[in-house]
Amino acid sequence: MVTLDKAVVARCKSHGAHFEVLVDPDAALALKRGEDVSIDNVLAVEDVFEDAGKGERAAEDDLRRAFGTTDIHSAAREIILKGELQLTSEQRKRMQEDKRRRVIDVIARNAINPQTGSPHPPSRIEKAMEEAGVHIDPFKNVDEIVTEVMKKIRPIIPIRFEEVKIAVKIPPQYAAKSYGDITGFGQLEKQEWQNDGSLVAVIKIPAGMQDDFYGLVNRLTKGEAETKLLR
Repeated sequence: MVTLDKAVVARCKSHGAHFEVLVDPDAALALKRGEDVSIDNVLAVEDVFEDAGKGERAAEDDLRRAFGTTDIHSAAREIILKGELQLTSEQRKRMQEDKRRRVIDVIARNAINPQTGSPHPPSRIEKAMEEAGVHIDPFKNVDEIVTEVMKKIRPIIPIRFEEVKIAVKIPPQYAAKSYGDITGFGQLEKQEWQNDGSLVAVIKIPAGMQDDFYGLVNRLTKGEAETKLLR
């Protein structure tokens, strides 16, 4: 359940009455898009108001006339689906910044510079977005925004989404303890236990997460593992 300071108002008018509910903006948008979202995860307060700002609850008779029920969850779902979300300028700005950070993170973790095969640092992606004049729509989901951003920044920096395969050989003294973390980092393509107890595995991961993977391997094996980027 979202905290009140991050909640926004969803409101609608029906049968001559005004209804408002306080909701998590992202969860409410997901519900409006038809996604399977529990109303418990959408509502910040389990109540329907005539005026949420003043804390004035809607009358039960008004709820019954408008929605055919006095059940808070059922009425709130209808208000969200049929009504509109009201954001203050501060809430809109906060949502935009949150979406911007998430978009940059997704791109940084999944994309590479095809000229070098190396990931782009988040700062470079952010700078390219600024140069491209990217506008973040707080009402769109992250996947939609990522697609739009990739189209806009490609003329500015060489970038594409790509997965890579990395072969790793883990010494026997670390193999068993580090197996779950290393093979669970991405998609396990191949594994082979050697006679000496060492593990050879091939892991497929988003190209932008290579540094994270190498860091994990080095940390778990104290730098004694062998890795090779497979082309």
